[in-house]
Amino acid sequence: MATNLTQQFYDRISHAYDLIADGGEHEARQRGLKLLDVQPGESVLEIGYGTGHSIVELAESAGESGHVTGIDISPGMQEVAQKRVSKAAIESRVELLVGAVPPLPMQDDTFDIVTMSFTLELFPLETIPVVLAECRRVLKPGGRLGVVSMASVEEGDEESVLERTYIWMHTHFPHIVDCQPIPLEKLVTESGFTFDKHERISLFTMPVSIVVAT
Repeated sequence: MATNLTQQFYDRISHAYDLIADGGEHEARQRGLKLLDVQPGESVLEIGYGTGHSIVELAESAGESGHVTGIDISPGMQEVAQKRVSKAAIESRVELLVGAVPPLPMQDDTFDIVTMSFTLELFPLETIPVVLAECRRVLKPGGRLGVVSMASVEEGDEESVLERTYIWMHTHFPHIVDCQPIPLEKLVTESGFTFDKHERISLFTMPVSIVVAT
C-alpha cells in the first residue's frame, strides 16, 4: 500500500470517495464502531482514516478528555478529513497525520484503541502481519484492536460470483482493484490477539468481517 502510485490514486479520488465507496461501506463501518464502544477519555488511533467519517465519531465518543490520532497515506484524504473535523469543531482533540504504514510513527503503549475499516485488506498479504504487530506495539496493555475488512469466505462456504470476480480483478489488475478479501480472523489470531467480539455481515454478496480483539 505504501507506494507513490497508491498515494496518487487516493489523492485523485479523495473528494469523490464518499460517492464512490462510502454508501456500501457505511453499514459495516458503523457496526464496527458500535462493537468497539469507545469510552470517554480513551486514546484512539485510526489507520487509513480516509475522508474522516470515523474520526469524527471516534472523537465524539472519546469526548473532551480523550484524543484521536489518524494516519493515512493520502494528503488529499487529509484535506477532506480535516474539513470534516473542523466542521464538527473537534480540532483540539484530533490529530491527522500523513504517512505510509508500516511502521507506525508512534511510541510503544500509546493508545487504548487501534482501529481501521476497509484498510487492512489494502496491504499485501505478507505485510499484514507486520501491520498487526505494529498495532500490538502501540497499544497499551489490555488495549483493543478493531478491524472491519473484506473477508475470505469461511471454510465450507462457496464464493459468490462477485467475490470470485473481485479476487480475479485484484490478481490481474491490482492497480485498479487494490483491495482483496483476506482471512481476517486467522491473521488476527496468528498475530497474538484474542477475540472479544466478532461478527460477519454481507456487502453486495461478499463477506465482511468485524473484529474487536485484545
